[in-house]
Amino acid sequence: MASTETTAAAKPETPAIVHNEKEGKFETEDKEAYLQYVMRKEKVMDIIHTFVPPSKRGLGMASHLCAAAFRHAGTNSISVIPSCSYVSDTFLPRNPSWGSIVHSGDPKSSI
Repeated sequence: MASTETTAAAKPETPAIVHNEKEGKFETEDKEAYLQYVMRKEKVMDIIHTFVPPSKRGLGMASHLCAAAFRHAGTNSISVIPSCSYVSDTFLPRNPSWGSIVHSGDPKSSI
């Protein structure tokens, strides 16, 4: 019974992610981890970078940041250009349901 409680207590909480639209970021409340994007057109978000400091790595933080950005994009009918290698090579293959909002045109034509 004690091991069950230990497992439950060790489970990390979902971090609070804040959309800092002025700086083009989704970030943790402490601003240490973030996902940076550029709006290429009114409805095209180019995710260019994710950063998670060493102290927060291995906790799924980058995935939480991506999920927040993709939820925002989906809710606002925005398509996403996954320029960041974490997004294109790790997040999207692990979360194929978000593929429907990936920008289908030539990314350079959206710049």
